[in-house]
Amino acid sequence: MNRISVAAVASVLLLGLASAPAWAQSAPRYRVTITNLTKGQTFTPVLIATHSPATRIFAPGTVVSPQLQVLAEEGDTAMLAALLRATPATVGEVVTGPPPLAGLQTPGTTRTYDISGGGTFTQLSLAAMLIPTNDAFVGANSVMLPSGFDPIAVDLLAYDSGTEINDELCASIPGPSFMECGGPGGGGRPGRGEGAIPVHNGMHGVGTMNAPLRDWRGPVARVTIVRVQ
Repeated sequence: MNRISVAAVASVLLLGLASAPAWAQSAPRYRVTITNLTKGQTFTPVLIATHSPATRIFAPGTVVSPQLQVLAEEGDTAMLAALLRATPATVGEVVTGPPPLAGLQTPGTTRTYDISGGGTFTQLSLAAMLIPTNDAFVGANSVMLPSGFDPIAVDLLAYDSGTEINDELCASIPGPSFMECGGPGGGGRPGRGEGAIPVHNGMHGVGTMNAPLRDWRGPVARVTIVRVQ
């Protein structure tokens, strides 16, 4: 795991500013609002994609892809966004942002994104890293886009990429200046993970991190999707 770097910020900004595909100009548009339900976790840049049923960005109980591993360990969406954009037959639009460390920092904080879908691209997925954690990410897995103009809301769990032991140490976690660390996390790669994607079991105070401040139980985010065009 590396620290979230200036290069990662730049790559996210460039991907987020990438022009929408040509088909999207006349496609249905959806507004996606993500609400942080935790009290002590921040979301790094969010990756959102519309796609056909043939695409999944993750599946619990399976080995994580290298691209999602980077997102879950480092908060960098660039590799996963590039992978998805390389399959236009099954992936509609990919949206990323905001920059790392400017995301959802307190309960009830929201961010809103617009994305195109419709036609064969009937589903929406998203992912973002939670910090400070070793390799936790919030994920929506193939949520059906609303067929009409009534909004839908889904509560989202946090998942573990299964690639790092949850040692909860400053030396292993990337990010800004954490109270427990007296500065930024080190971002080392401890390895020894679960080997497959489970539902994350929260923070337990086994390392440097303050469990009463950082822990969560149940859903970590709520996503609301409404068609706007």
